[in-house]
Amino acid sequence: MLAICFSSSCSLPRTPFAIRTIFPALLHSFNRKSYPLSTKLFSTQDVFAFNVKIGSLSRAGNIAAARQLFDQMTIRDTVSWNSIITGYWKNGCFDESKRLFGLMPAKNVVSWNSMIAGCIESGRIDQALQYFQAMPQRNTASWNAMISGLVRYDRVEEASRLFEEMPRRNVISFTAMVDGFAKIGEIEQARALFNCIPQKNAVSWTVMISGYIENGKFDEAEKLFEQMPDKNIVAMTAMITGYCKEGKTDNAKMLFDQIPCRDCASWNAIITGYAQNGSGEEALKLLSQMLKTGMQPDHTTLVSVLTACSSLALLQEGRKTHVLVLKSGYESHISICNALISMYCKCGSIIDSELAFQCIDHPDVVSWNAMIAAFARHGFFDRALASFSEMRLTRVEPDGITFLSLLSACDHAGKVHESLNWFNSMVEIYRIIPGPEHYACLVNILSRGGQVEKAYKIIQEMPFEADSGIWSALLSACHVHLNVKLGELAAKKIMELEPQNSGAYVVLSNIYAAAGMWREVTRVRGLMKEQGVKKQPAYSWMEIENKVHFFSGDDASHPEIHRIQLELKGMRLQMITDNDIEEVFSELSS
Repeated sequence: MLAICFSSSCSLPRTPFAIRTIFPALLHSFNRKSYPLSTKLFSTQDVFAFNVKIGSLSRAGNIAAARQLFDQMTIRDTVSWNSIITGYWKNGCFDESKRLFGLMPAKNVVSWNSMIAGCIESGRIDQALQYFQAMPQRNTASWNAMISGLVRYDRVEEASRLFEEMPRRNVISFTAMVDGFAKIGEIEQARALFNCIPQKNAVSWTVMISGYIENGKFDEAEKLFEQMPDKNIVAMTAMITGYCKEGKTDNAKMLFDQIPCRDCASWNAIITGYAQNGSGEEALKLLSQMLKTGMQPDHTTLVSVLTACSSLALLQEGRKTHVLVLKSGYESHISICNALISMYCKCGSIIDSELAFQCIDHPDVVSWNAMIAAFARHGFFDRALASFSEMRLTRVEPDGITFLSLLSACDHAGKVHESLNWFNSMVEIYRIIPGPEHYACLVNILSRGGQVEKAYKIIQEMPFEADSGIWSALLSACHVHLNVKLGELAAKKIMELEPQNSGAYVVLSNIYAAAGMWREVTRVRGLMKEQGVKKQPAYSWMEIENKVHFFSGDDASHPEIHRIQLELKGMRLQMITDNDIEEVFSELSS
């Protein structure tokens, strides 16, 4: 009604008196014609209020209520349509967005941009291109959305072509292409484009710094970070990740401490960094600090903490983290369940590993690999094979890690013949190219099975040079089976690859000693001193009442060392007594 009365083409008088007299008459006329009750008059303020409410409900995930409001509107403007269309694809209902877009009476550039964004978020990049090409007119946001989408799906060449065609570029356009070039390893091209940005923002700096870190150029990232005028939390978090990748956890912690208001991403970066650098205890301490601040962990935090528990074999801490998983509502999150499987396996609780696996609705290849590896680690050869068969029944394709776990199962069970069959199956049936780790496992199986010469033959036939891990497997077998000639060869190769590897010198010395070659023993020990190689002390740890106790060779620094030594003496005496009793009984029975 108001749209008719106040349009520019309307010939009715628009004085206040006319409005007061004509408007009720028109309203009475409409009512007499029995229009539906839902056809009520909408003012501009009503439309605006409904549009705001539709947007609010959509963002809250209540798309059904938003649609109900939309359907109640007798007058809708372009914003109304754009709001409901965007709401649908943001709530995972892209097909309904597409249907409504087709029904939309008048589309503007925002409508088209929304559909492009919806296609990109729904993984339909080709449809996004179709909408982009069909647009009657484009603005800078249209070009940016399409370029960013192509970069996101690794179609950087197409993004680059659009960038060149783009009539007007802004900082978002440049930053998207910097990210694209960095993703495909063209880091120099990314830097050249970064230098061309007229007015860089915090995102531009952060993308370039992250690009350097992801491409293994940490020194350049560090220099650029120092030049950054206003360091934000995202850039600082990227640098924390970079420091941790370089093994510089102390630097990472110093930078972390400088962040005034830490978010979940920055906590995750430092916790993950410590966990991946073998400092599981520090990772657990940081989780405790994070919880005390009131910050809730997300799935990335929990996976990192479970990794820390795995590396230290801390079952009680792992169980506490599992409780945190349940409280946070991540009990069926696939990556967390996979981490739980590995954690319980490494902490010795294979039953809990199985229970964690059963929580996954649709296990992926990582889940199956974790379960097969768990059975292999605990010596359940038949169950590892059964899991592989179940995996194939669910039509999940195995990968290289699957076969590495199967080879590991063969290794633990001493199945030499079966290991060769699985290795051949991997290559010939599943067309998976073996890596150094597969060959190392196979060499280890053959060596432990006494087939040292066959293991050496496989090393010679490998399509690449053997690394120290493969030679170490052969050297250990030479020690067990006293093969001096091959032992010398393996040790020499390890010394060439890792001159400071004390293990090669020690094992070779032991081989010579077992063979009675004492002059050679003296020579190897002298060579060790000459090269400045020091024997790495062995160490172990155990968890007692939520505290981790570390022990290393010849170390008497533990506060309870005297009680420990006393207990060990008692155990030794008990073992001697048991042996003596067994000997007495064996003599009596004979």
